[in-house]
Amino acid sequence: MSSRKQLPESVSILIPLLVQDVPIWFVGGGVRDHLLSRKTYDLDFAVDGDAIAFARRVADQLGGYYYTLDEERGTGRVLHQDEEGQRLTLDFARIRGDDITADLTARDFTINAMAINLLDPDEWLDPMAGANDLKDKVLKTCGPDSIRNDPVRALRAVRLAIEFDLSIKPDTLAQIRDSQEELRETSPERVRDELFQIFSAQRPGRAIRLLNHLSLLSIVFPELLDLEGLTQPPPHAYPALEHSLAVVDRMGDILAVLQKKHDPEEAADMHLAQVTLRIGRFRDQLNHHLSQYLSNTRTVRQLIYLAALYHDVGKPEVPGDQGAKRTFDKKIGAEMVEQRARALRLSNKEIVRLGQILRYQEEPIILDHSTPISPREIYRYFRKTGAAGIEVIILSMAEFLGTYIPPAPQNAWQMRVEVARTLLEAYFYEYDQYIDPSPLLKGDEIITIFGIKEGPAVGLLLEQLREAQATGEVKTREEAHALVGRMVEELLHE
Repeated sequence: MSSRKQLPESVSILIPLLVQDVPIWFVGGGVRDHLLSRKTYDLDFAVDGDAIAFARRVADQLGGYYYTLDEERGTGRVLHQDEEGQRLTLDFARIRGDDITADLTARDFTINAMAINLLDPDEWLDPMAGANDLKDKVLKTCGPDSIRNDPVRALRAVRLAIEFDLSIKPDTLAQIRDSQEELRETSPERVRDELFQIFSAQRPGRAIRLLNHLSLLSIVFPELLDLEGLTQPPPHAYPALEHSLAVVDRMGDILAVLQKKHDPEEAADMHLAQVTLRIGRFRDQLNHHLSQYLSNTRTVRQLIYLAALYHDVGKPEVPGDQGAKRTFDKKIGAEMVEQRARALRLSNKEIVRLGQILRYQEEPIILDHSTPISPREIYRYFRKTGAAGIEVIILSMAEFLGTYIPPAPQNAWQMRVEVARTLLEAYFYEYDQYIDPSPLLKGDEIITIFGIKEGPAVGLLLEQLREAQATGEVKTREEAHALVGRMVEELLHE
């Protein structure tokens, strides 16, 4: 474990900003990670004074972004980018209780109840013996009512147990089970934040399965309850909910071998080896795309796991002669995930992106038998899906692998990967050619040259011209002029 004396660089930069008579403590998960020599980018501080004022000063000094998390509890957040471009989240909260010891003993779990005094880094507090629990790899609450007092801690327990490979103590498990109903009434924003912490893991599938085992999954994602035990026709090997969990698992596998730093042994599986071989060259572009923020704190990479979990939620039950048959309505599924996203207070960008992923999730499947995929099909695919087309590609591969008891059929898998390779190559390397070519004629030119009125017809002509450019049918202004002329003639004679 790390030396207690040497603070992380991201914490040390705050020391020159301290007011000597205002004690400030580095607390919580950051201290835990410091003990484990793990890099941490979410830092918590307890301030014996005006935490919001101090947070504003930190943001000003570091050139970061500040916003108030909880005015009543005196909590502010600073978002800051370090010299390496890594985004840091620094939360400052007023000490709760009479002193820092009371604050720590009222926290969630013993491994998060440690503190370092920034005014004197040699002063280390561990009133709940969290360092020993961390060493013994056990997770237990600070008190008998810790989870009842804050039910969102039930979700945090699952995340911590999986992330640090901890055994949850029986009394803590009992608290989790006893707090399920209270979790339904918890602030949706706080539930969202804990869930997206789970989605930020490299492979969140294990945590999602533990949530399901503890009967928490259907509380935070009630739409999934109807998938429990829902049988599916071949080639599906699993009922609908188990299939969705398998898709989350396999998405974690796929994204793991596509990370910039990855373990080559992870690609020993022949299916993942195919991903590395055919798609690995897009690794940098994919990681850049998935690392984009659609809100202040949540990335596309986190969002895609929610899409995977909900991808089959639009499967209603339709009675048939031989028992129950299932149909799939992508529109219903998209609307359901959008509704859940609104309930979790996701941003408008996230809501739209989730809906796009679910609405168009079958588009790569349609292209499976188009070999080779034509420029027109590439253009129309991304015209429908936009940037969400990248997540749809990844979901389609994870969905394929999650359909079968391993191993999945190799020939069909190779076809799915080839579709992914073709679409990704067009998006990342030939975007201006196949997806968004520069217009050879603009709308005002079409209006002037051909004497037509501004309106929907102009938009239709521009879209048809853009597609003709993407397919290579039109390459010059003269050819564009001739094509639009013919289309105008057809419009006039309709």
